[in-house]
Amino acid sequence: MEIVLTELVAVTDPSSVGKARRVALLTAQRLGLDQTQAGELALLATEVSRNVLVHGGGGEVIVIGLKRDDKALGRILAMDRGPGISDVAKAMTDGFSTAGTPGGGLGAMKRIASGLEIFTGRTGTVVLVELGKDPNANGLQIAGIAVPYPGEQVCGDAWAYHNSPERTMTMIVDGLGHGWAAAEAAHEAIATFHARLKSTPEEILSYVHDALRKTRGAVAGIAEIRPTERKMAFAGVGNIGAVLLTPSRSQSLVSHNGTLGSIASRIQAFHLEWQPDSVLILHSDGLQTRWDLANYAGLLSRHPAIIGGTLLRDFRRQRDDASVVVVKAA
Repeated sequence: MEIVLTELVAVTDPSSVGKARRVALLTAQRLGLDQTQAGELALLATEVSRNVLVHGGGGEVIVIGLKRDDKALGRILAMDRGPGISDVAKAMTDGFSTAGTPGGGLGAMKRIASGLEIFTGRTGTVVLVELGKDPNANGLQIAGIAVPYPGEQVCGDAWAYHNSPERTMTMIVDGLGHGWAAAEAAHEAIATFHARLKSTPEEILSYVHDALRKTRGAVAGIAEIRPTERKMAFAGVGNIGAVLLTPSRSQSLVSHNGTLGSIASRIQAFHLEWQPDSVLILHSDGLQTRWDLANYAGLLSRHPAIIGGTLLRDFRRQRDDASVVVVKAA
């Protein structure tokens, strides 16, 4: 799986809408989408960012491009802290508007997008729109987001996965600090992950530890899930948040102290049961740890991108790179 592009656009004024559109066009080009699909992805970015500005009072739009073999997916996540949508079904009908606009936004997006999902409440709204073929069509649902320290051009956090019906491997990595040196360490870790996919999580982290000796270093976590066997293993080194959730239980997973590439005295995997309703959330220390999905009615059942976007919106620290990965059953 290749992450072609991830870019966050702060939606603060009408010019932000134009920027979101340009980012979507660039993503479409990098994904190899045809001219029609590129125009559709740009239109989706325009409509969703305009809604954030007009109805949400501003917020953020994240454009993500995913590609593997001949499958490419443009994913747009829009987040605001506005009053929410009181009647989603009504808002999806053509001609409906609460802001004096033509009211074609959500209805038009639904017709164009290959996937659209809305999570809304008193704390704001998160909208997910997708266009294309999901490279992750088989096995578990996975969504990740990595955004840079405000003002930086590159992100020192990164994530990756390899998915099949039998076995899913997921990695999150946080290069020390931020900027180019942190990004270099994160990219080296991801490359090692892809090269060692047949190994166990703890073995991969050992390989990463050796590979990062020439870099600034990083912290990372790797999860292996075998859904048909109902088995999961997790290994982490450094300040990585990892929580396994079900509708009735929340379990924090252990990531041992250390820095890959420098000092990692203990690399150990922990083995757990993976249930059909399990949800795994991994995140860097760019997110606060005091979140509780029980405070968001119905969020646990939503698309992983909606879950990750909500956490990023409400618990992101503004003084570091930030990343979150969510894995759950399709």
